[in-house]
Amino acid sequence: MPRKKTLSQIQQEIERLQREAQRVRQSEISGVVQRIRTAIEHYGLTAQDLFASGPKKRGRPRKAVAKTAGGKRGARKTRRVIPVKYRDNKGNTWTGRGSRPRWLVAALNEGAKVDDFLVQKSGG
Repeated sequence: MPRKKTLSQIQQEIERLQREAQRVRQSEISGVVQRIRTAIEHYGLTAQDLFASGPKKRGRPRKAVAKTAGGKRGARKTRRVIPVKYRDNKGNTWTGRGSRPRWLVAALNEGAKVDDFLVQKSGG
């Protein structure tokens, strides 16, 4: 049966492995740098060749703004207004789309019916 290691032994092993990882990383970096230098010399590359576009900006790329039918860039379409289908006496409303709102769920749990909140359309 393997002997259990103490916390101190595990921490010493972690430190040893981190030092070893750092040595391996430095070795790999020096190899990569040497290969890059060899390629630069071989192809006669300059800093301008390597970095001509300048530093890259980080972050999410911006979305392209599409032209609308009127030809103006960035003009937004107006959203269609969805009529209210349900309303309570406190002024809460719901179009009937998406999840039921909390106020309606609470009223239903108290025994009300969905039809109790239905907005009557005027005959127009």
